Amino acid sequence: MTSKMRMLTAMRNRQPDMVPVAPDMSNMIPCKLTGKPFWDVYLYQDPSLWKAYIEAVKYFGFDGWVPMGAWYVRTEWVGEHTVIVEKSKERIVTRQFEKTGKKTKWSDFVTVYPEDNPPTRLRMDTPGLNLEPEPKKTWPIEIENGPDKELFEEIDMKSLLKKAQALLSNTGVVGLTVGVPCLTYPDDIYLYYDNPEKVREKCRQQEESIVAYTKKVIDWKPDFVMTGTSGWLTLSSLKMVIDLGFNTVKRVTRLCKEAGIPSQIHCCGRERDLVKICAEETDLNNINPLEEPPMGDCNLKDIKKNFGSKLSLMGNLHTTKIMLEGSVRDVELASKRAIDDAAEGGGFILSTGDQCGRDTPFENIRTMIEVARTYGKY
Repeated sequence: MTSKMRMLTAMRNRQPDMVPVAPDMSNMIPCKLTGKPFWDVYLYQDPSLWKAYIEAVKYFGFDGWVPMGAWYVRTEWVGEHTVIVEKSKERIVTRQFEKTGKKTKWSDFVTVYPEDNPPTRLRMDTPGLNLEPEPKKTWPIEIENGPDKELFEEIDMKSLLKKAQALLSNTGVVGLTVGVPCLTYPDDIYLYYDNPEKVREKCRQQEESIVAYTKKVIDWKPDFVMTGTSGWLTLSSLKMVIDLGFNTVKRVTRLCKEAGIPSQIHCCGRERDLVKICAEETDLNNINPLEEPPMGDCNLKDIKKNFGSKLSLMGNLHTTKIMLEGSVRDVELASKRAIDDAAEGGGFILSTGDQCGRDTPFENIRTMIEVARTYGKY
């Protein structure tokens, strides 16, 4: 089987020739492999993050998994009202502004692009930021030489999907993310308790928008469609998930089933309760990353036993204890244990918890892949 066939077979809860292996490394490791400052990738799109990831797939030789979303193209909306307000050897800082007549109103937030880490959006009053309330000097963000200038300025997700599918080819799968109504910021959660109907109405509007977008996405023929969001259950509660976003999951997964396209949920952190209700009440195909404690609450063997007949699984090596800090032997044993716990009968993709760190030893990644290619054969 090709990597693409292997991934799709497992996502559909069937048995491929061997356990697919797709460590979650969509950000830092691909940036590191370019050898460039991280701001070249995140700010200047040279190369775009999704292209850097595909090069990482080819470099390590694992089964590619690309859940494409707007975040894969840009970190912030960069237009004529976004400028650089600081340049140094350590960081580039951008800030947005509005212009009304001769008056300029600067945003209370900036985006900091470190040389060797992903960008961070911060309030101007963040301790240690030390920026002028109104910048004395600014620089334009010039991306004339960026390979994806047209996508950087105005995202055309259909074109982006086709480009990524062509570049990845048969070495993996490319999907599109459609999102889910959810509460992930403290102010939103306070509002939910103060004025729940207002929040519900906003989420209902989001649901209709997401469903309409999913119908468009399906026509573009991605390899899979992803819903859910990072920390969905961890940052709110099961009650809020069911109240505000779960009906969207039902509708999105039903549309995908009718179209014959695998659906996937990503929800790092706590996830077991979500696994249960998705297995019982939705048409979902695959769920990840099934993080184990203390990052999450998932036991892979338990989930396979109780829900493996309904859902295919993707996970769940600990990204810190095993992948970053563990020895090659630790990675080998953890990979074999995950295969023993979840690979029987198919429907399992060996992966990690959410996002391998920048300094994850390459030997550990290669060991994980080698175990899947040998010990993971059916």
